[in-house]
Amino acid sequence: MDAIRHMLVPEHTKLTAKEKEDLLKKHNISFIGLPKIRIYDPAIAHLDAKHGDVVKITRKSATAGTTVFFRGVINE
Repeated sequence: MDAIRHMLVPEHTKLTAKEKEDLLKKHNISFIGLPKIRIYDPAIAHLDAKHGDVVKITRKSATAGTTVFFRGVINE
């Protein structure tokens, strides 16, 4: 079964270098300050993500509407 097509897996998108820079600057944080996601996570396998990339996770909720989270990709 394809993990990214499962109804419980939220949308994952890789940020561009510019988007990553803007995000870190806007929130005055460094990459180290982001929550992490492992490079081997099945939800990001299709993104060709590399260590140091940032992934945007968009979750839809009946009660909260749409929420957005960001994770830093690590290869550990």
